[in-house]
Amino acid sequence: MLRKSDQAVDVQAVEVDGESPALANPEVMARPTRRRFTAEYKARVLREAGQCREPGEIGALLRREGLYASHLRSWRRQQKAEGPAGLSRKRGRKADPEKPAVRRIAQLEKVNERLAEKLRKAEFIIEFQKKMATLWASPNAESGEEND
Repeated sequence: MLRKSDQAVDVQAVEVDGESPALANPEVMARPTRRRFTAEYKARVLREAGQCREPGEIGALLRREGLYASHLRSWRRQQKAEGPAGLSRKRGRKADPEKPAVRRIAQLEKVNERLAEKLRKAEFIIEFQKKMATLWASPNAESGEEND
């Protein structure tokens, strides 16, 4: 037992992620961290659970390891679906190999639309300038001929 500010705190050695025992403090942390289990640890626990034959042995195993029955179910499901590699897979979505290409295509289409609009405006301005040039040239040419 350790003393922390005159309060008795029970500290016990606990194995974390299949590694060396660490001291577990029963105090609630300000921000809990998600436990991460290695593939070797999961495989070891599943092996031990598979060897349990008597009623209550699996419960004792789960209590000793600080796990829930849902851990065993999900690990068994992962192992059955993907083999030993399934135990080491990362959480979350798998990276989509086409996603960067799709993102780049969308970006290029947006640039293409912007440039097409810019070209349409430039063509409109050029047509307007041509019409205005013919209108401006016509009176000058006529007035120049009349003045001669």
